[in-house]
Amino acid sequence: MTTPAAPDRTVAMIGGGQMALALAAGFCRAGLVAATDIVVYDPHPPARERLAAAVPGVRFADSPAHAAAAAGMVFLAVKPQQAAVACREIAGSLRPDAVLVSIAAGVTLASLADMAGTNRIVRVMPNTPCLVGQGVSVVCATPEVPAAAAARVRDLLGAVGHVHEADESQLNAVTGLSGSGPGFVALLVEALADGGVKAGLPRSLALQLAVQTLSGTAALLEQTGEHPAQIKDRVSSPGGTTIAGLAVLEQRGVRGALIDAVVAAAARAKELG
Repeated sequence: MTTPAAPDRTVAMIGGGQMALALAAGFCRAGLVAATDIVVYDPHPPARERLAAAVPGVRFADSPAHAAAAAGMVFLAVKPQQAAVACREIAGSLRPDAVLVSIAAGVTLASLADMAGTNRIVRVMPNTPCLVGQGVSVVCATPEVPAAAAARVRDLLGAVGHVHEADESQLNAVTGLSGSGPGFVALLVEALADGGVKAGLPRSLALQLAVQTLSGTAALLEQTGEHPAQIKDRVSSPGGTTIAGLAVLEQRGVRGALIDAVVAAAARAKELG
């Protein structure tokens, strides 16, 4: 019989969806957590099967309470609408020294504390590029979270991408930008590819060019630290092709639409909370 992992090194996942899979796989890939030290509760067999295939050795619990009771760090990896039920199911089962790490958008530290019966909470807003180790996670924690535990959370999240800290009052805006942003960016890539097809390119080549142009530009911005306007101006020759296209984007209000999209997503995050 396999000996259960010690609670102080066990990580529980309440919810076994795509983000839980990304986190668990990243933790193990980085050597920060052994697969056998991860225990997951998810009622859906397909989710459990995906996790078992992606992270061989991961364990499964038959209830949220059993998963939480086994761990020193409990990730609440459910949709915001499911957070209240999940918190109430683990309330009373959390160890006194356990830390609850919530990735539920919009659900505040105060609400989590009230529902889960603990003040040792870290809120995290990750995004889907965590699936490929290129995510962005923004964290905030209650004062009751020990410094060592907070550092452990940052280290774990660092295994799946960049980590930033922010005041809780900024997390809805973070959700609107980096949380929802991959959806906005994917729409832009699709539109660029469609433009290439309309201009005469084969669909497969157009999509490759759009994706690679986006990733290359992002890398250029990150590595040089230049303002996006500098990159834009550098490729906008007088009377050239880029400035002709930029003029159309400005006429169609693309810049304003993206700003409004982020603000709308942030407002929705606040509603969900």
